Amino acid sequence: ELGLAPHPSKGEFRTIVGAIGERTLEAQQQLEQLPGVDEVMAISQPYKLASREFHEADTILDIKGIRVGGPHVNIIAGPCAIESREILFGVGQAVKDAGASILRGGAFKPRSSPYSFSGMGKEGLELLQEAGEALDMPTITEVVDPRDVPIVYKYADIFQIGARNMQNFNLLLEVGKTDKPVFIKRGLAASITELLMSAEYVLSQGNHRVILCERGIRTFADEVRFTLDVSAVPVIQERSHLPVFIDPSHAAGKRDLVPALALAGIAAGAQGAIIEVHSCPDRALCDGPQAVLPHNFAKLMEQIRQIAEIVGHRVTLWGREDA
Repeated sequence: ELGLAPHPSKGEFRTIVGAIGERTLEAQQQLEQLPGVDEVMAISQPYKLASREFHEADTILDIKGIRVGGPHVNIIAGPCAIESREILFGVGQAVKDAGASILRGGAFKPRSSPYSFSGMGKEGLELLQEAGEALDMPTITEVVDPRDVPIVYKYADIFQIGARNMQNFNLLLEVGKTDKPVFIKRGLAASITELLMSAEYVLSQGNHRVILCERGIRTFADEVRFTLDVSAVPVIQERSHLPVFIDPSHAAGKRDLVPALALAGIAAGAQGAIIEVHSCPDRALCDGPQAVLPHNFAKLMEQIRQIAEIVGHRVTLWGREDA
């Protein structure tokens, strides 16, 4: 009757009902008089549904049997772009054997240059679905246009919103109307608040399956492609209940730096990482310099397991979870 949308969140000790809408003194007084209401409090952050005030416990998603968030650490790996069936299946098998739990591969690739390879489109999506089913792994791919949401929904398990589309609000609203997880990368010049507001767009449409990703921001430094803001991980976790991943590949821009950044992110408490892997990076059609070779990825996975154990997390392997 007050025109507020209720969003219940059941915690271990109490249930919070987020009443989302225009807050007035009259509405607050009426809510306080309702039976069963212990307290009415204003959420101070502009992002309501993404706020830790609204949802105290960590959000843990179930994606085809893979638990994402909370104490679970998941590694997403695969080629930056889907180039061929041979490369996708070969790299997919290698990353699964090493312990990755989710397969990545871009079918639509937004590029800085209009002359660069921009993906295989629908054919790439079909290959990704085929690989995911063959390897028994959930898949993630980028969606760049609101009009492509239905077709990506059909073939992939997770929507990826790239850094350059973090504030494509029409796209965020469209994926928010679906029931599939949405993986949002932080924009290269975006604040943490702006990232959380982008998540709020998705959450506001009823899709609460959101994962955030720190992928590096633009600073004065030119030694790396972008500066990985490791501090963003604990800051986001303090403010929000949503899972937080890191993208060491795009931050580094150089494959030799990827392991160090990946371990730093996991040590900071990140609940996963998205890492580009390619069997022949020098011939890759997209971001070859930052793609890790499969055998080096396997070594990195062993180190990630050790770091995760130290910080009290568990690395999820497809089919089982490390103790």
